[in-house]
Amino acid sequence: MSRHILSVLVENHSGVLSKIAGLFSRRGYNIDSLTVGITEDPTISRMTIVVRGDDYILEQITKQLNKLVDVIKIIELDPSKSVYRELALVKVSCLPNNRSLITETVNIFRGNIVDINNKSMTIEVTGDDEKITAFIELMKPYGIREIIRTGLTALERGNKCI
Repeated sequence: MSRHILSVLVENHSGVLSKIAGLFSRRGYNIDSLTVGITEDPTISRMTIVVRGDDYILEQITKQLNKLVDVIKIIELDPSKSVYRELALVKVSCLPNNRSLITETVNIFRGNIVDINNKSMTIEVTGDDEKITAFIELMKPYGIREIIRTGLTALERGNKCI
C-alpha cells in the first residue's frame, strides 16, 4: 500500500476534527498522522492527513471527505512538488562522557538542544519523517526516555495554493 499525503482545508470550528476522524474510523481507514493548524484566514484550518492505501481507497476517502459540509477543498500533495516537515522532541539520557557525542549528532542533524540537566537532554529535530527516524535510531544506544512527534505537515512548492 502506498502512502498518500492529503492537504485538506476545513471550516475552523468545533467538531470538524471529530467528524473527519469519525469518517476514517467508520470506514476502517487508518490515519498514519494528522496535523491541524489555523491558516492565514482565521475561519479556515488546514489539515495534513497521511494515509496508506491503493488508488481505490484514496478515491473513497476523497469522495467521503468531499461530502462533509465543513470540508472546503482537498488535494493530494505530490512529493516531488511539496515541502514536508515534522517536529520531534527527543529526551535522551546523557552522561558527561557521552554528552559531546550526542551534541555532535544533534549538530549534524541541524537539531537544537532545548533542555539539559546532569542526566538527560531534550533535543528538537525537524525534517521529513526519514530524517527524524534516522536521528531517533542514532539516539537509541544512549537511552531514549521520551519521544513526541508532531506528524507530517506539508505545503506545495511554488506559487500554487489550494
